[in-house]
Amino acid sequence: MDAFFASVEQASKPSLRGKAVIVGGLGPRGVVATCSYEARVFGVHSAMPMAQARRLAPNAAYLVPRFALYRSISEQVMGLLRALSPLVEPLSLDEAFVDLEAGGAAWDERSARLAGAKLRADIRAVTGLTGSVGLAASKMLAKIASEQAKPDGLVVIEPGTERALLGPLSVRTLPGVGPATGDHLRRAGIHTVDELAEAGEDELVRLLGKAHGHALYAMALARDERPVVAEREAKSVSVEDTYDVDIHDRVRVGMEVRRLADRCVSRLRGAGLSGRTIVLKVRRYDFSTLTRSETLRGPTDDPAVVREAAARLLDSVDTTGGVRLLGVGVSGLADYTQEDLFAQAAGEREETAGGEEAEVVAAEEEAAAPAERRWPAGHDVRHAVYGHGWVQGSGLGRVTVRFETPDSPPGRVKTFRVDDPELEPAEPLPLVALRPGEADVGEVARGSGAGGL
Repeated sequence: MDAFFASVEQASKPSLRGKAVIVGGLGPRGVVATCSYEARVFGVHSAMPMAQARRLAPNAAYLVPRFALYRSISEQVMGLLRALSPLVEPLSLDEAFVDLEAGGAAWDERSARLAGAKLRADIRAVTGLTGSVGLAASKMLAKIASEQAKPDGLVVIEPGTERALLGPLSVRTLPGVGPATGDHLRRAGIHTVDELAEAGEDELVRLLGKAHGHALYAMALARDERPVVAEREAKSVSVEDTYDVDIHDRVRVGMEVRRLADRCVSRLRGAGLSGRTIVLKVRRYDFSTLTRSETLRGPTDDPAVVREAAARLLDSVDTTGGVRLLGVGVSGLADYTQEDLFAQAAGEREETAGGEEAEVVAAEEEAAAPAERRWPAGHDVRHAVYGHGWVQGSGLGRVTVRFETPDSPPGRVKTFRVDDPELEPAEPLPLVALRPGEADVGEVARGSGAGGL
């Protein structure tokens, strides 16, 4: 799917169509989840700190994710994919591999191209959104083709032409080559996939280690034998970041771990899950990778609990020489959450006493400050007089709402008190399917032979 979260928001909100839209965490340590193509013109990209995005695109619309809506649309798209083949391997809410041959949807280049074109048309008809399709004989190449097809296009890579296509591309094109690995290869004089292949397997193993070196050499030769694996139940949820420059400051490392913990919990909650085991991953300056884990007494999706557990795990890791990658994950997943986790958040204190103490503090705070409804930017509301709208922003006891629906013209803006009894949170409205001619359809062919995935 093309800029999925941002595209959903633009389809939902007529006033944002054709404008820069940035979706993500809006707090001090928030990061960009997705941004529209209009925002990318300013240099904004996913995983960028939100503060940096605001400096680059101060006039963009900044919205809090609506994961329930994104999941419902994702389910519609995945349903279309499963109609093509029993072998569908989702990578995320907005991306999946499909083995077209297994479902009988394609057996040569022409039938593969027709299946891809029909899929894109069906996605537009069902969701009102656009998606890009990459067709190739392996998962790696299909992924690269889909990136080349964006936005709203279809790219076919003919078997036999892979080496010629990959050769001049940057090594960063290959899966698993992030900023740190790319920089390491650049210092060794390796910039393109052709140069990666010419370096040879032994040299890549020397530079990157046995597993990574073998894998990259195979990819440089366009070898990828991984099958499409039908969807399996998630065993863990995790996020990680690779840094352009090694982090040496211990305080900065701690801040990054807390930020990753918050992102991990956001993803966990988006999937409607909780988990018992917190996992910290640290790749150091010398490419050595350490993992540490801690198992809680019950499953949680509480960001404070996950942050504190990750911080305790970090205490056991020596980061003196520098850190190039950090990750936080949660495993031991469940579809429920233990309600009383005060003792977990309090660390090693006695479980009963810790829980009671925290409950008293929480009760005192609630009595001292009456609860105030939260109005996240971009979320849906309904007013007794003006109807359906969405939150443009809130603060200082006021909330500003734009009243419009997916099939209305851009709406008017009004401001209310945050406790206005006529204003209530609302469920998202269905998107409106695109009519023929409303979206450009692009296609690029790499060769003319048989397509694979």
